[in-house]
Amino acid sequence: MTIRGVDLDMSGRTRDRSCPERTCVGCRERVAKRDLLRVTAVGDACVPDPRGTLPGRGAHLHPKPGCLDLALRRRAFPRAFRLSGPLDTAALQRFVGALPPAGHP
Repeated sequence: MTIRGVDLDMSGRTRDRSCPERTCVGCRERVAKRDLLRVTAVGDACVPDPRGTLPGRGAHLHPKPGCLDLALRRRAFPRAFRLSGPLDTAALQRFVGALPPAGHP
């Protein structure tokens, strides 16, 4: 099966196994890890981890406002981090909002 020019097997994985894949917590699309932003919980806040070096459980998200909005509406971050209660997402919203739109340098 081919979706957007990428060959997929029945599990949804790409056939090239050398590239780690993650699922966006917003749109639930499975893509290469390098195309997603890692987010971690520090205290009671979600913080962006663009280098992927912060300790702890991480969640992955397309760095787009639309995916962030979906993740917030679905309450995906507390579930992904296995935490109870709301998390402060102000720093994450500032980071995603400050990124240039996809396709622009």
